Amino acid sequence: MTEIEIGRGKRGRRAYSFDDIAVVPSRRTRDPHEVSVGWQIDAYHFDLPVMAAPMDSVMSPDSAIAFGKLGGLPVLDLEGLWTRYESPEPLLAEIAALDPANATARMREIYSEPIREDLIRLRLKQIRDSGCTVAGALSPQRTQEFWKAVVDAGVDLFVIRGTTVSAEHVSGRAEPLNLKRFIYELDVPVIVGGVATYTATLHLMRTGAAGVLVGFGGGAAHTTRQTLGIQVPLPSAIADVAAARRDYMDETGGRYVHVIADGGMGTSGDIVKAVACGADAVMLGAALARATEAPGRGFHWGSEAHHSDLPRGERVEVGTVGSLEEILVGPGLGADGTTNVIGALKRAMATTGYLDLKEFQRVEVVVAPHQKS
Repeated sequence: MTEIEIGRGKRGRRAYSFDDIAVVPSRRTRDPHEVSVGWQIDAYHFDLPVMAAPMDSVMSPDSAIAFGKLGGLPVLDLEGLWTRYESPEPLLAEIAALDPANATARMREIYSEPIREDLIRLRLKQIRDSGCTVAGALSPQRTQEFWKAVVDAGVDLFVIRGTTVSAEHVSGRAEPLNLKRFIYELDVPVIVGGVATYTATLHLMRTGAAGVLVGFGGGAAHTTRQTLGIQVPLPSAIADVAAARRDYMDETGGRYVHVIADGGMGTSGDIVKAVACGADAVMLGAALARATEAPGRGFHWGSEAHHSDLPRGERVEVGTVGSLEEILVGPGLGADGTTNVIGALKRAMATTGYLDLKEFQRVEVVVAPHQKS
């Protein structure tokens, strides 16, 4: 790897954002109708390679069901308003109407209500009764407290999601979550992340995770780079994690861990490039928060926006561009890449001659920084 000298005492590796790279056409093209974008993790198959981010502005039980029926994997935030309040709709409306200057303070108050195990069970049962695959997310800090309620509710996939998740968390105040033991003893597949480096990914894969979420410091509602100075551009992170997946397969004799790009993919072109760099699927937040069914009402935020000590996110206005169906599978309503994102992925795969997602991960990519004319 080529390193750049930042100064005499520090060197750094060049990393690339989505605006820095582009996919290259090949010698073959295909009919888009013959392209497959389905993927499978453990025993669960999905028609669309998309997970919905576990964020209150994106997923409610109702929007999760609608998303699941379209062929994606909905993930409900089990630390959100739907597990703190019987009827959170008035609070979601209030958050959307907050003045930006007061948003963080008021959201802290709203999210100070305790999480209820009975509501965790109720919300997951609602999704299960619809016939959709059930997935719920907890942060590493809350997993030890609520995992049993989640499993007892009959979850199909368990997601442990944080800004960054380490297999070697060190704490002198409390016993950290032993991921390897936890995953080994759990009866359901676990997806864990975020992660952004080759070494950290290998450690997470060795815990037995079925999938890893790739991304750190990105996303429309994150301010991690501004507040902590930490970020890894997603294309470089995906490529590093995909290399760890390859080496882990060699290490284990063929065990495949799915790589899911998480955060910072605002348009269909970003999704295309994420798969081209090695992702098996993508987790979308802001892109889905633009749906008419989204509970955020045109606004988007994550748990970082109401952190009690150090907010590393904010409530942002993303607007509304169409229904969930229009955003995912079209028809497209404009040429900005915010609707029919799966149609765009299929078109890109067909234009470059690839039949499925695994093949498309081998497509040629060039460094070509984009400048709008």
